[in-house]
Amino acid sequence: MAVEIQKYWHLLWSIITIFSCFYIVLLIILYFFQSHLIYYPSRKIAATPDIIGIPYKEVSFKTEDGITLSAWYIPALRPKNVILFCHGNAGNIGDRLESIQIFYNMGLSIFIFDYRGYGKSEGKASEKGTYLDSEAAWRYLVNEQDIPPERIIIFGRSLGGAIASRLAQNNTPKGLILESSFTSVKDIASKFYPFLPVKLLSRFSYATLDYVKKVNCPVFIIHSRDDEIIPFSHGITLFDTANDPKAFLELKGSHNEGFITSLHCYKNGLNTFISRYGG
Repeated sequence: MAVEIQKYWHLLWSIITIFSCFYIVLLIILYFFQSHLIYYPSRKIAATPDIIGIPYKEVSFKTEDGITLSAWYIPALRPKNVILFCHGNAGNIGDRLESIQIFYNMGLSIFIFDYRGYGKSEGKASEKGTYLDSEAAWRYLVNEQDIPPERIIIFGRSLGGAIASRLAQNNTPKGLILESSFTSVKDIASKFYPFLPVKLLSRFSYATLDYVKKVNCPVFIIHSRDDEIIPFSHGITLFDTANDPKAFLELKGSHNEGFITSLHCYKNGLNTFISRYGG
């Protein structure tokens, strides 16, 4: 009997040891390979605006730390405002033609750029780098295109929401639009890895909520209750935290296709917000 109990405890200890080793290895992988879980860049530009009949100008500009970035400037026929477009964490500017067409048809000019490591932009993506990239895009619009800050509306989708919020916090745009964005990377990581101490291990912040608190321009939060990646509650929290004036639009549809699924509602919401606060 004693021998059987000893075997049982030996087996149990072996299982615990194996599990502990696996858990430690998982923590190490998570710590050192976090960037691969956040950034999904593509170098190939699959399509350009001329495919959908929209004229554009391919431009390049440098960041404060000397990285050359690639972008498109798409002037509207009679523009009142310019959308500074901060895209999400996957693909590149060539994957945003549907959004470009929506904004263009609304009579808005668009300036959409690729973060470092995306599309034709040099370098490798990092949190600090994406912030430098957005600041460089702002300077390009203001200094090279002579666009007054009060005519620039900063738009950020998903990860781009954090980047857009920080940019709006540090500058004086006409407005800020956040679509399908999160409160912070740490909060999202806790959703996907509830069994790991991600808030302690995370080397990334992208603290959208903290940035939104300090934004003083009109804010428009757009989120789908059906979003399978970023919970609807994140959009509500961002809205509750933002300073007035602000507006909220609820969509239907998935994280990546909510704006298409709810296209009529989406366009009406954008038009209302921009007409009211964008001039």
